[in-house]
Amino acid sequence: MTVRTRIAPSPTGDPHVGTAYIALFNLCFARQHGGQFILRIEDTDQARSTDASERMILESLKWLGLEWDEGPDVGGEFGPYRQSERGGIYRQYAEQLVKQGDAFYCFATPEELDEMRKEQIARKETPKYDGRGLALPEEEVQRRLAAGEPRVIRMKVPAEGVCVVDDMLRGKIEIEWSQVDMQILLKQDGMPTYHLANVVDDHLMAITHVIRGEEWINSAPKHQLLYQYFDWQMPQLCHMPLLRNPDKSKLSKRKNPTSINYYERMGFMPEALLNYLGRMGWSMPDEREQFSLQEMIEYFDIQRVSLGGPIFDQEKLSWLNGQWLRNLTADEFAGRMQQWAVNESYLKPIIPLIQSRVETFSDALPLAGFFLAGMLKIGEADFSHKKLDLDSCRKILQFTTWTVEQLQDWDKDVIYQALSQLANNMEVKFKEFLFPIFVAITGSGSSVSVLDAMALLGPDLSRARLRYGAEVLGGMSKKEAKRWEKEFRQFN
Repeated sequence: MTVRTRIAPSPTGDPHVGTAYIALFNLCFARQHGGQFILRIEDTDQARSTDASERMILESLKWLGLEWDEGPDVGGEFGPYRQSERGGIYRQYAEQLVKQGDAFYCFATPEELDEMRKEQIARKETPKYDGRGLALPEEEVQRRLAAGEPRVIRMKVPAEGVCVVDDMLRGKIEIEWSQVDMQILLKQDGMPTYHLANVVDDHLMAITHVIRGEEWINSAPKHQLLYQYFDWQMPQLCHMPLLRNPDKSKLSKRKNPTSINYYERMGFMPEALLNYLGRMGWSMPDEREQFSLQEMIEYFDIQRVSLGGPIFDQEKLSWLNGQWLRNLTADEFAGRMQQWAVNESYLKPIIPLIQSRVETFSDALPLAGFFLAGMLKIGEADFSHKKLDLDSCRKILQFTTWTVEQLQDWDKDVIYQALSQLANNMEVKFKEFLFPIFVAITGSGSSVSVLDAMALLGPDLSRARLRYGAEVLGGMSKKEAKRWEKEFRQFN
């Protein structure tokens, strides 16, 4: 048997370090067994999936040094490798399950489902689909289908008993069927949900081992049941521990920068970040801190993974990155630094923003230095303004952070429209509204266009600087968080 593993990211946002973490362990497992590693794009969420996000995912994983044997950019005999290009395949298998009696058409409206869940919650029951579609006579189903009524296809799930799932790290996991929902398999738009597409693609692409995050444990019974319905052999499952913030909560962008692009823009070496991700719940046999990807592959053993939630600590990552930097020769250091930021492709767009504002080349660095920096050294005094107090600046920065976190497209015009609308909603003149943003983004209350600056810095570093600016001013109390989030939701 040839070992085949995969990573299947959704192109719906910034490339996440959690994706790289899972990709790394899939790659190492496959390579250690002489197998193949596949990248598949799960873009069934057509409303949120973007080409730009897919491109960033591929570029960021390659920057880290992760290479796949098959994927949307390199092809392969099991393609296509974008789920949006495999729609007919999923419909075929969903309808097969209906014919077998293992799935059924559901015509329940969103309003019906909302009311059903409210009633279940009131009865202190687990909210889930109540199976009402199973009670429809076949003639009624055919009549509704012929009339073209909106519908989905749901899978049947046992009402009683226990599902036992075998996990490579955790042994046997028992989950009661009463806790498992009758999952939608095919949505109204004809696109599959993750669960159907995941099972069908893993089977058709001959995936032998599914190494994924532990958040998918509760979905394992649905997947195991689908393999039984199709009479297919199920891949071996391995649920990795989730990355955690220092406070043990699930790693999230509100508490920790999570985008791979952020770490690239901050000047981390890809080898160091990959090394650090390899230390997340795993260790070399000799327990050394610093090791290369090839060394990790050589000594890799999935059984050395610890199930305790690994802590993603930026300070530890920075320390490790320093070890890698100090191992470089002077020539290598100069080359890496030039490749990072002092290169034509990055500097050229900055020139039009500063050229008319300088008289000598020595004027350029103070004016453009924030483009070549990571987090800026700013304090409360930098936010001093004759018309805005510090609390107003703090609130503007927090609301701006939430606003730009929602942007799928990142360019000057999109940013301007979003912030202009936010300023109107907050009833603050736009010029004054931009002041704390100037300080957070550029380190100064007046500089080159802050909107141009955000566009060039990119979403990851811009959001991180905005969050840091709000923290410098004290952040949010729990009471403020509830009040501000409610107020912010009313703007949207």
